[in-house]
This record gives sequence, C-alpha cells and structure tokens, in this order.
Amino acid sequence: MTQVAETATAQQAAQQIESFRTDVRRLRDEIARVIVGHEEIVEGVVIALLSGGHVLLEGVPGLGKTMLVRTLAEAIDLTFSRVQFTPDLMPADILGTNMLVEEESGRRRFEFQRGPIFAHIVLADEINRATPKTQSALLETMQEQTVTVAKTTYQLPQPFFVLATQNPLEMEGTYPLPEAQLDRFFFKLRVEFPSTESLHTILDRTTTQTSVHARKVLGGANLIELRNLVRQVPVARSVQDFAVRILVGTHPDAEKAAKVLGQAGKPDKPDRNDLVRRFVRYGASPRGAQALLLGAKVLALLDGRFAVSCADVVKVARPALRHRLILNFEGQAEGVSTDDIVSAIIARTPEALPGTARS
Repeated sequence: MTQVAETATAQQAAQQIESFRTDVRRLRDEIARVIVGHEEIVEGVVIALLSGGHVLLEGVPGLGKTMLVRTLAEAIDLTFSRVQFTPDLMPADILGTNMLVEEESGRRRFEFQRGPIFAHIVLADEINRATPKTQSALLETMQEQTVTVAKTTYQLPQPFFVLATQNPLEMEGTYPLPEAQLDRFFFKLRVEFPSTESLHTILDRTTTQTSVHARKVLGGANLIELRNLVRQVPVARSVQDFAVRILVGTHPDAEKAAKVLGQAGKPDKPDRNDLVRRFVRYGASPRGAQALLLGAKVLALLDGRFAVSCADVVKVARPALRHRLILNFEGQAEGVSTDDIVSAIIARTPEALPGTARS
C-alpha cells in the first residue's frame, strides 16, 4: 500500500512538472513571436515572475525593454499599467490619493482614487528619473504588496509584478536607486545589444506594414498555481548551505569569509576574499539568498526535476546578487564589476565543505 501511494505521488509530481514546463514554454514561445533574441533576458523575467519577485532591466535606449514588458502583459490575461517616471512625478501620482467628492444629497466625503500601481503587471519606465521621494513610494508595494494612504491599507491585485527599466549611460537628471529599493528587485538583468542576425530580424518585423502582437496564453489563476508549485520544490540542506555560503561570501568580513571557505583563513592571504574585502563595502542581504533558492527552484522545474541542484544556484547567482553588492570608493574608482566579484566567489566556494556529504 505504501509503494502504491508513493508511485501515485511520483506520477502526480511528474504530471505537475510537465504541465509547468508546457505552460512556461507556451509563454516563452509567445514572447519570442514579438521579441527578437534576448533569450536570457526573457528567461530571467519569466523566472522572477514565477518566483513572485520583481525585475530591474538595465540597458541603453532602443533595445526593446519596454516592448518586452508590454509583450509579457499581452501574453498573460492580467491588467497592465505603465508609469513614466519623471523628476516632477509625485508619490500620489503612482499610489493614488483621497479626493473630495460630492454626493447627490449634497454631502461631501473623501473617496480614494486608485493610482496606476493597482494593476497586476506594472511597468516603471526609467525609474531612476524620479526623485528618491517618489521612488520610495514603491517600497511598500514591492515588499508587502499593499498601499497605505491616510491610515488605510489597500491590498494590491494578485499576482503583482513590477518590472522597472533604467538607462545606465545617461546620468543627467537621474537619481540613483537607493539600496533599499534595489534590494527589493529579485533580479537585475542587463539588456545587451542584439546580434547582426537579430538586427536583420528586427528590421524585417518593424519596417513593414505587418505588426505582430502576443496572444494571451496564460491566466492569472494559472500563474498563481505555477508560483505555488515552485514553493513546493524541495531543497537539500547541502544545496541550501551552498547558497548561504555564497551569500556570506559577499560580505567583506574576514571572519565570515574564512568560515565560507571552511578553514581558519589568514587575512593577508591573496584569495577571492581579498577581492571582496578590497572592493565591497556591504554584501548581499538575506533577500539575495531567497532569490538564489527560488530562482533555482524554477530552473529545476524547467529542467524536469523536482529537486534543486548547486548548478541551479550558480546559474541565478549573478542576476540575483549583482545589484545587492555595494562597492566602496576603491571599487567604484577602478570600475570593478559586481559580476566579476560574484563569479570569483562562485569559483572559490566548494559545493560541499570538507568532511560533509556532497549532494
């Protein structure tokens, strides 16, 4: 009887995984009908969407960042809202405000008029053009997924997903995102310039009379089910320990860095910890570890597995941690890339410490 139950459970899990992969494949294929190339960016956005996180897209103008978000909204049967961030934008322009309305009886009362944040998918276009005061309006919405105005808290529609864009080149008239805001983004994805072949395809699609739009292939209820399945994927303690050691390795603390290597560690020994101590001011927060594990769970399901591996953690480490490392003055002056630091940490972090079992 036990074997029969275990077999039924295994078959059910296999069916859930195959259904998950089918739904995600349909979504990605529909996005690919409109967006040319950027397979890694599309994969990163989909992983964050399925994990319940938000995404920051960074790239020069004209690479299709806004088009990607619009296409994603078209492919999912959810409400969509776009907010163009400008220096004169106020928090009430995003969240909403209480308006004085007059009833037919002549009585006046305050009524809350909801802002564009009350949508399932929100595009925060050029988010770094707004002042810190306006940027902070997103802190509560992205973490608690609520809006508080005049002592009243309003629940945002579920599922809720923020995808922000920013231009890394044009610095005039922009306000860098504060660390608290950056930490609320699940992934930071860098949109690179397309290849020559992709450029030809883009021109073929955009310089003719025909236009391609994505069809709705996924509903809100389906997306919530997919998110719930991601949370059910088990993670071995050794894999979770690997993710924790990578996270701790981002901190420029000699004692913690030594513990990451599982050895006493000498402060003057030239290893990857020296790189962290030299150029990193603050390491990643626990949200970084959450992003590592949730993103790895999605990758495991997409690969047809109901268990996370260390390779899954490595694959999502750069987009999950690159924006959570705060460089010191020396690192900024020398133009050190946080991706290089994360890569060095991964290269020197063993999947299993000496004397422990390796999964």
